[in-house]
Amino acid sequence: MSLLNIKQHMMQVKIATLGSLCKRFSVTPDFMRCMLTHWLRKGTIRLCPKTPVCQQTCFKCNELATEIYEWSAE
Repeated sequence: MSLLNIKQHMMQVKIATLGSLCKRFSVTPDFMRCMLTHWLRKGTIRLCPKTPVCQQTCFKCNELATEIYEWSAE
């Protein structure tokens, strides 16, 4: 897996959860976050704001499902 692989995947899917990215590339969440930091700094992806699906304020949801990244480059 390389930064280019992540870029190509995100360009194709446009939006992905941390969990789906970890599963796709067979890496840990911490490692994937480190890789995504590069694209976050460049402004080509963005971290979507957390909003609980259940509309509650406890935020006990699984972080792998609620940490969402979106491809924002054109």
